[in-house]
Amino acid sequence: MSEKYLIAAAQVAPAFLDMGASLEIAVRWIKEARKNGVRLLIFPETWFPGYPVWLDSNPGAAMWDYPPAKAVFRRLMENSPAIPSDFTSQLCSAVAETGLTLVMGLHERDGNTLYNTMLYISEQGEVLGKHRKLVPIYAERLLWGRGDGSTLTVVDTPIGRVGGLVCWEHWMPLARQAMHEKGEIIHAAVWPSVDDNHLLASRAYAFEGRCFVVAVGSVLRRENMPTGLEILDQMPGDGPFLTGGSVIIGPDAAIKAGPAGDKETLLMAEIDPGQIAEAALTLDVCGHYARPDVFTLVVNEQPMRGIRF
Repeated sequence: MSEKYLIAAAQVAPAFLDMGASLEIAVRWIKEARKNGVRLLIFPETWFPGYPVWLDSNPGAAMWDYPPAKAVFRRLMENSPAIPSDFTSQLCSAVAETGLTLVMGLHERDGNTLYNTMLYISEQGEVLGKHRKLVPIYAERLLWGRGDGSTLTVVDTPIGRVGGLVCWEHWMPLARQAMHEKGEIIHAAVWPSVDDNHLLASRAYAFEGRCFVVAVGSVLRRENMPTGLEILDQMPGDGPFLTGGSVIIGPDAAIKAGPAGDKETLLMAEIDPGQIAEAALTLDVCGHYARPDVFTLVVNEQPMRGIRF
């Protein structure tokens, strides 16, 4: 636990709803991170090919049989990768060339359903696992299916165990406890943007779980978005529609780097894993500060499919 190393949040804009162009952007920032000595790089929620900002600004998104909503969803489906796919192979190859560990937020296409997914890729370019958001919040349920307990994922890396949750999953107490029990050293807290409430949840997670937290948000302006999709063209103003705010937090809830504002940046911080032991002296919710004789949590980690052959 004595080795120190750099971790980073990629607070950058995708080429919105364009998977190929977004891949080029991702590869550029992955190379930049490694050039700076970063060992772990984390991208925001559904960064491939962009968080569906129209859900928050266009009431037509929820209208039945509304052509503009169907058109933007079609574009999203066409630019969302399956896992595995040619897209993930290209991303894995780029990671292997740099030798860092990557956590990528993306829309995952599985048949005709999309999932809000975090993909973990090793420094050798191998897929280590994924996490699907358990409960899409509010209007997000128009787009995404629900994940299950089989993807409450924490992976082993050369710099320690890495896990993550998506957005409002950080307000699910039992999900947090399940992840704490898996022994995260670094937790990826991926958001659309890191506003005050999201920062509050991220700092609380770091304090409760005695781990480092990378709270990462996107930036998005009109210039990053395509034209010709009515539901996007109807959005007011030029943005920013997503405002960044990324922060890196220590196991005592102290802010180590950020907030990063609303500009594109690589937010970096040096991590000393030994600080986890120092913080655990007073609080370990899975050990000396637990009461298993009073409280018990049962987690179903089986994949839940609607049909079995």
